[in-house]
Amino acid sequence: MTAMRAAIAAEITSTREAILDAAEQRFADDGFAGASVRDIARDVGLRNQASLYHYFENKEALYEAVLARGIDALLPLWQTAGLVIDESAEDERAGAIGAYLDRVFDYLVAHPHLARLIERAGLDQDRFVAGAVPRLLRPLYLQGVEVLRGAATSWQPSQLPYLATGLFHLIFGYFANASLLQAVLDEDPHSTQMLERQRTFLKAAVARLLDGTPTTPASPRLVRKQGAPR
Repeated sequence: MTAMRAAIAAEITSTREAILDAAEQRFADDGFAGASVRDIARDVGLRNQASLYHYFENKEALYEAVLARGIDALLPLWQTAGLVIDESAEDERAGAIGAYLDRVFDYLVAHPHLARLIERAGLDQDRFVAGAVPRLLRPLYLQGVEVLRGAATSWQPSQLPYLATGLFHLIFGYFANASLLQAVLDEDPHSTQMLERQRTFLKAAVARLLDGTPTTPASPRLVRKQGAPR
C-alpha cells in the first residue's frame, strides 16, 4: 500500500470512528427515532447528510454499528484480562476478575454514552431496535452467565441469570444514570475522584456477590397486635 493510500484509509477510519462517537451520543440522548442523521453529520463536520451515507448505508446500519462497536469491544475482555476459572486458585481468579472489571470500567469511562445507549435501547419501542437489541446484546449476556457458571460461586445454577443481570446493572448503571447521580449527590460522577471511588466500590461489591453465600429468605413472622387473642 502506497503512502497516499495508507493516508486515505486512515482518514476514512478516523471519520468513521468520529461518526460512531457522535451517533453514540445522539442515540443515547434521543433514542433511535429521535436522533437525526443530519445532526450527527453536522456534529462530525461533514458537508451534508449524504456524506454520512458514504460510510453507512442508512440510519439502521449506523445504529447497529454503534451498538455492535461497544459490544464487540467488551466481549473479548474476559480473555485479555487473563480470566481463568479455577476452583483451586481463588486469589488468581479474584485478580483476574478485578483486571476484567478494570478493563470494562476503563472502556465505559472512554465511552460514557454507551451504557445509556444500551439502557435506552431496552426501552425503545421502535420495531427495528426491538429486533436488533436481543441479537446484539445476547452474546454479552450469555458470556456472563457462562463465566459465572464456572466461577465456583455458591449461587444455584437457576440463580445465575439473575446474578448476571444484577452485575450488569451494577457495572453499567453508574454510567447510565450519571446525570441522576449528579443531581442526587451534587458531585460530578465523571470526575477523577468519583470514578476511582466507584471503581473501588465496584470491585468490592462484585467480590462479595461472587464469594458470598446466598441464603433463602426466612418466612415472614406474624406480629400479634396488642390485645389480639393468642
